[in-house]
This record gives sequence, C-alpha cells and structure tokens, in this order.
Amino acid sequence: MAKFVKDLKEFYSFCEKNEVEFVDFRFTSFDGAWNHLTYTLHSVTNELLENGIPFDASSYKGWQPIEKSDMILKPDITTAFLDPFTSDNTIIVICDIYDVYKNEFYEKCPRTIAKKAQEFLKQSGIADEIFIGAENEFFVFDDVKIIDSMHCAMYQIDSEEGEWNDARNYDDSYNSAHRPRRKGGYTAITPIDSMQDLRAEMVQVLQRVGLECFIHHHEVAQGQGEIGVKFDNLVQAADNVQIYKYVVKMVAHLNGKTATFMPKPLHLDNGSGMHVHMSLFKDGVNLFYDEKGYSKLSQTAIHFIGGVLRHAKSVAAFSNATTNSYKRLIPGFEAPSILTYSCQNRSASCRVPYGIGKNSARVEMRFPDSSSNVYLCFASLLLAGIDGVKNKLLAAGPMDENLFKLSLDEIREKGIEQMPHTLRSALENMLKDNAYLRPIFSEVCIQDYQRMKFKNQVWPIEQRPTAYEFKTTYSC
Repeated sequence: MAKFVKDLKEFYSFCEKNEVEFVDFRFTSFDGAWNHLTYTLHSVTNELLENGIPFDASSYKGWQPIEKSDMILKPDITTAFLDPFTSDNTIIVICDIYDVYKNEFYEKCPRTIAKKAQEFLKQSGIADEIFIGAENEFFVFDDVKIIDSMHCAMYQIDSEEGEWNDARNYDDSYNSAHRPRRKGGYTAITPIDSMQDLRAEMVQVLQRVGLECFIHHHEVAQGQGEIGVKFDNLVQAADNVQIYKYVVKMVAHLNGKTATFMPKPLHLDNGSGMHVHMSLFKDGVNLFYDEKGYSKLSQTAIHFIGGVLRHAKSVAAFSNATTNSYKRLIPGFEAPSILTYSCQNRSASCRVPYGIGKNSARVEMRFPDSSSNVYLCFASLLLAGIDGVKNKLLAAGPMDENLFKLSLDEIREKGIEQMPHTLRSALENMLKDNAYLRPIFSEVCIQDYQRMKFKNQVWPIEQRPTAYEFKTTYSC
C-alpha cells in the first residue's frame, strides 16, 4: 500500500490539506472482521494517538470476558488514507490492540500476531523479508434472501448472469440471454461479462486509496470476479486484503448490488479462493530462486513448501476458517485439496507459476480462502514454511498430472495427504499439530480461537437440518 503519511506532523498536514472532519480507527477482530470507531478530528490529539483509544473488547467473539473488557487501540499512523465512501471527509487509520492488564500488545490481536511472525522470520536468520501477493476472488449478486429460524431455513441468490434467469421476464428490461453459464465465465467479454464497468470502478477506488492494481477479469463462476493487487510484506499485504474487501463490497453496494467473499455461495459452480503467492528474501536476494532447481525453485523453496503442506491440515483452521470453506474444497470445481506441489498445475495445492525468474520466483498456495482472518492465515502459512526450512521437510511430489482425475483409491495408493474435509477436522488437527505455531501463537490464543470457531461455526451448522436432508431423509 502506498504511504500517504509517515509521522504525526504529516498526518495533521494531510488532514488539513484534505479538509478531514473525522478519523476512523479500524481494527480486525479475532474472526477476521474489520471494525471501527470514529472520532471527530478536533478530538484526536497527540496524546490520544500516542496513548491509544479505549474500547470494550468483551463485545467481540473469542476475546475478553466482561470483567476484563478494557483494551486499547494503538493507531498505526503510517496506514492512514482517505475513506472514499463517506459523505464527510474521513481518514481511516488501522490499529493494533494493546492489553492493559499485561502491559503488552494483545496476544489475540491478529495484526500483532502477523507483526510478530514477520519479526520471527528475521530472528530465525533464514530471511529478512517475506513478500505475499493475495488473489481474492469474489461474487457480485443482485439480490440475496436469507431465512434461518426454528421451522424454516432457506437462501435465495439472484444474479443477472445466472443461467436460472434464461426464461425470466424482466419488467423494466429485456432478457439478453448473454450469460457465462456454469463454469464458463473465465475471462468472458461483455455482454457475457456484466461486471466490466463495476470492476473498473473498484480498481479506480483501490488505486485512489493506495493499492496498486494491475489486472481485473471475470472469474470462472457466474457472477464471479477478481482484481489483481500488487504484493507487499506480510502485514501490509494483510492490511491490503482488508482494504480490498471493504472497497469491493462498498462499490457493489453503491451500485445497487451486493458483493461477497464467501467461499462457496453457489452449488454446482466454482467457489472463491484466496491464492497466496509467497517468497522469501535476504539481503535483497530471492531465496526461492535456483536456475537448476525444479521449475527454477531453490531447495529453500522446496522445504518451505514441505513445511506448509506437512502442516496444512492444521493451517486450514486459519486459512479455511468457516464451515463453508470445505464446500469449496471438493473435486470438480478447481479447488485443490490434494497436498502436493507442481509446476503450472492448478490441481495441486501448491503451484509454481510459469516463467519465474530471480526476482519473481515464488510459490502459490491455492487452498486458502477469504473467509479467513487474513493476518492469522498469512502468519500460520509463514510459520509452517519456516518449520519446513528449519527441518528440511519435503512434501509429496512434484506431481504434474491432473490430480482432479485421481480417484480416492488412487490418491491413497500414492500416499498423498488431503486437506481436511470439515472445519471440525481442521480445528482438531490444529489442536494436535501446533508446535510450529508456538513461537508466536500463545496457548490462550490457540485454545480461544478453536472455542470461538466451534461455538460460532461448527456446532450451529451441525445442529441445523438442511433442505437436502429433508429431500433424502423425510420419507425414510
């Protein structure tokens, strides 16, 4: 992300120049959601910015009990940018969370955990920088209806791109019949791609707030899109994902549509992932490059992959953090669940992109999705990779065949591990395999995270009957 200010003096100068009236302090809760408190500019003093902003941490899932609810937001002034959507000029500042009881940064603050993971990499001596580029796919719909009650459960999604509208009579328009069709939308042009101008507006807004974009296009599914944002270091890349999601949702909202990063909103069409490109640098040299290595990858990169894939069943608790995540990770929809790596092969959980060179050598983890808390996702991926480099771990592979065509028996015969099939399984794996996380994730953080996920995701979903269960079980 481009930096608009570097210190308090520039912050106030930037506010004056842009006639700012409000300061919006943003922070990420344990579940990955962005939250905010808005102050009038005249109430934002040097003392407030330096000492921090008090708030009630008991109001957020998995955080503080009510008898110890006070926490402090610590603004990171260098993250400041103008909110492109508010009626009154507002500047957004991203914050970390400080624990007033322990007099240290909060052990369950996602951004703090990401910062500590970044620092741990430097202290390890392996590398001094990690660069991450995230590819966040999303859906844009025209209308979404939801019912979740004791006697009724339903959702209904509508999109002008949906093939279910082929015979629809429109009151104020006509039925164009130009639609992507199931799995047919990748790089489709207008009028099949109905979102060209909408995505272009998203790109313009993203660039206005400091994110460098280089591509946008229609994705595979109906109503699905993607915008390419330039890589950055771990913490800033995570900040950028939060900004990206905010902008995409708001631009869609202001255009009378609704955007979602839900991994699998449409049955029988592709889901949305967050492909994570990663590379390690030391003294300005890309440690993942070796001209003579497999697909020009170094042994460091191979061991990094080995660490991520060896711990992937545990990492999944952070990288695929909702029950809906695992409805995406099924055969037939280009969502890799087989834990191997390959060159150019999009059916592997880890892909080595084509045409990498000295500076661009990287690995692409294809299983994560945007329902994750992005700070915890990136941090856990890095820590797993560090463990792989330290212990020279190796993953199954490389495998350059189409893994989607393998049967379960063939996968077992080859001895290849797979991603967990449920969030419950991922959380259970994380509780068994977390030594690689322990340099950064505390015991309290790990235990409270899994409790939050069981309470708010696993148990509620497991308790609810579904329409398909009625269809297959009602007459038994």
